[in-house]
Amino acid sequence: MKINREIYINSTIGSSRAAILENKVLTDLYIDFPDHKKMVGNIYKGKVQNVLPGMQAAFVDIGYSINAFLPFTEISGINSLNNVSFEIEDQKKTNTDKQTNLEIGDDVMVQVIKEPFLGKGPRVTMDISLAGNLIVLVPNQNYIGISKKINDKYERKRLKNVISNFKEKNYGIIVRTISSLKDEKIIKNDYNELIDEWKNINSQFKSNDSCREIYNDYNFSKIISRDLFSEKINKIFIDNKSIYKKVYKSIKGINPKKVKDIEYYSKKIPIFDNNNIENQISKSLKNKVWLKSGAYLIIDHTEAMVVIDVNSGRFVGKKSHEENSLAINLESAKEIVKQLRIRDIGGLVVIDFIDLANIKNRKKVYDEIKKHLIKDRAKVSISEFSEYGLLQMTRQRIGLSLLYSLTHECKQCKGLGRVESYDFSMTKIENWIKRFKSKHNDKRLIVFVDEGMHNYINNNKNKIINTLIFKNWIWIELKIDNSLNSNEFRVYSKKRKKDVTNEV
Repeated sequence: MKINREIYINSTIGSSRAAILENKVLTDLYIDFPDHKKMVGNIYKGKVQNVLPGMQAAFVDIGYSINAFLPFTEISGINSLNNVSFEIEDQKKTNTDKQTNLEIGDDVMVQVIKEPFLGKGPRVTMDISLAGNLIVLVPNQNYIGISKKINDKYERKRLKNVISNFKEKNYGIIVRTISSLKDEKIIKNDYNELIDEWKNINSQFKSNDSCREIYNDYNFSKIISRDLFSEKINKIFIDNKSIYKKVYKSIKGINPKKVKDIEYYSKKIPIFDNNNIENQISKSLKNKVWLKSGAYLIIDHTEAMVVIDVNSGRFVGKKSHEENSLAINLESAKEIVKQLRIRDIGGLVVIDFIDLANIKNRKKVYDEIKKHLIKDRAKVSISEFSEYGLLQMTRQRIGLSLLYSLTHECKQCKGLGRVESYDFSMTKIENWIKRFKSKHNDKRLIVFVDEGMHNYINNNKNKIINTLIFKNWIWIELKIDNSLNSNEFRVYSKKRKKDVTNEV
């Protein structure tokens, strides 16, 4: 079946969003918030605060509230390049063995490769790379790398010759997939722009104080044209004139023939509503994902990992248990990869598929999930089923997942996803009354609770209220305050005519 890939861009006061759809199904989502400054790709003039050989890392002050983490492996080498899978065609790589000279107080140029997350500072590298539309420039190196996705050996050879014609020494160049079949002039223009950017960064580093940003890589329009746009994209719809003009200009410089596929969206109905994108995003925030067969996934986030549980749900199979389980697992494998991409889940992922007794069937599920992971732009490493029937994988985490981007911690449940039971809340109220009685002589109190708690107590009135009154010899009147959460209460003293909740 032919796949129709489209990008829809929605820009509002609160955020700018880019959704990629394949045959009208959401597969990737990128969100930019004005108040949340993205750091990945940005370059800083930092100052070394600590060097810890035991941790094989250093900590660098870049002006952020938490020091950046610099592993020794990111002080030299090319392993820090993100989202680029390539083979080096020509390498004369230099090594300065920087880790032997790094000392506290040194000024260093570093680039963020991972956003700060859950109290941890950003992760940085000293191997700077500047991504253009067609190539990636790697200063202080000397090689030519060609994207592995360019399969034609003649095109690989042509691109290597093209780069060799203008590449200067002490610069590594990685040719991106989108460069395939592009003229030398267009590729060289991209190279020249990156060289100018690098010279400006060097100038900023030499002339500015430490602990500050000297290059900002993030620009929403640039992300669309540089990272999301490809030959496989059939259409781009944009509902913001400014972003439309920038994307149009950028893509015109890369591939003039594709500008006809960029369209300004001017209808009154919001662009994401008109294409059922908003609804698909809402579903991606829920921890339960239903499958067409009636089975479902449960996706739970913890600080250490993401756990995905596969359940048979309403699935009614007509075959054996093993065959039914295999069918659910194969369907789940495809959906899991889709959810990883939409939600931008990173780090360790543990998947609990429905148990399969046949080793060959486990291999089928493993192969199915690997097949769909090929489409994933993030780097993924996956292991086969463990002896406990669990499948583990790691997915490159650069920024925040969709859950952490679009939600904040619930003040009521404090991140648990559950709130205190009415019985436990009642225990808290009773203990409060006992502490209050030991300090004060007030005998008439009004206890305010939310409507749910009020109904719970009233339905058990004799059991609860009378018990409290006679145990403590205090008259208690119960009232509703809908501004309170289900696990909250406040107390008013009739004698002193004031709120006394915080007195004990």
